[in-house]
Amino acid sequence: MLKNYFKIAIAVLKRRKFFTFISLFGISFTLTILIVLTSFLDHLLSPSYPDINRDRELYINKMIFRSTKNDYFNGGSPTLYFYQHYVSTLKTPYKLAIYTEAENTNAYQNNKKIVFEQKYTNIAYWEVYQFQFIEGKPYNQQELKNADHVVVISEDARDNYFGKNVLATGKYLEANDIKYRVTGVVKTAPYLDFYCYADLYLPYTLSKQDLKTRNLMGGFSATMLADSKTDLPKIKAEYLEMVKKLPIDKTEDNMNVINSYADYYLEGYSRSLSSEPDNGLSTLYFYFGLFIFFFMLLPTINLVNINISRIMERSSEIGVRKAFGASSKTLTYQFIVENLILTFLGGVLGIVLSSIVIYLINSAEIVPNLKMHINLTVLFYGLLACLIFGLLSGVYPAWRMSKLNVVTALKANN
Repeated sequence: MLKNYFKIAIAVLKRRKFFTFISLFGISFTLTILIVLTSFLDHLLSPSYPDINRDRELYINKMIFRSTKNDYFNGGSPTLYFYQHYVSTLKTPYKLAIYTEAENTNAYQNNKKIVFEQKYTNIAYWEVYQFQFIEGKPYNQQELKNADHVVVISEDARDNYFGKNVLATGKYLEANDIKYRVTGVVKTAPYLDFYCYADLYLPYTLSKQDLKTRNLMGGFSATMLADSKTDLPKIKAEYLEMVKKLPIDKTEDNMNVINSYADYYLEGYSRSLSSEPDNGLSTLYFYFGLFIFFFMLLPTINLVNINISRIMERSSEIGVRKAFGASSKTLTYQFIVENLILTFLGGVLGIVLSSIVIYLINSAEIVPNLKMHINLTVLFYGLLACLIFGLLSGVYPAWRMSKLNVVTALKANN
């Protein structure tokens, strides 16, 4: 039966080439956008170089002082003191990478200004994140303690400052009138990886922040790497209990609550968009789902209208088949199968177009070091979108077709 449906569907598609073209274009264009978007999100959220242990990590990047009396709050990143004197008391084993946000710094080479992004890190940063060292090695604990002017640079920074593929280890790089000895060169991290991307990585002891302050709010973020992902819920719970015991000056602006969380990767992103204690994931999912719904709604409605027009043109065929005993159920199945075949043809075309678009985006380097690709996850969601798209645009027209009266259908084209 399915074989016959397939033959009929191909015959219909060939007979109405204009409708077929419009339908395939709408389906393939919509799916191309969705697949490219899915590939981008997969690149952004999936474990990848150098953050390959993401399923064993928790992220700390926000602390909020809140007054429940006058609904006032003040937020920012924690201080080094907070990590060293409070977070270090957690009992579940983990490693703690401490680092600042990337900030701009200027360097000059051959009278040419080069803008680098630099961040300050601790030693554990190089243990938590698995950077690939092209040459050299990270600075050591003694160099950090002595606040030596040493730096690890990215491959892109090396090529821009010293020249492409020129050995840089042991040489000096000058930024903001300070000379740093290069201890190692790492493969450049993806630009959109907030926690890893930088051109220059410096010991945190060179930071201009007040490292001796006993305040809790400062300018450092952290990543906690657990021995096992099964330890993460326990670490999260320990962290929350520790935060509840933090001292706070309740007389200052009537602050009486501190909110800070050790988040999973996506939680960290969603919480950064909100000042509320809730992690914001449900809101993020809701708005993303709403976007996808409305994005697919317009082409689906257009395809429904096209399918209804195709049905009206085939009313005499439907009337004849009904007159010879075809049931409404059989005709409904036939049209849904036809529409699914059309949708999957559009899906195949969409995958081909997506591959071309992704290749062009990667080649153009619109976002530095952005390497999207179509893997099994992206392909699965693309095919799932095809199925949903085909069903949504096929069920109503099929139902309309099944309700056509035999006599009315036979007279429609006379």
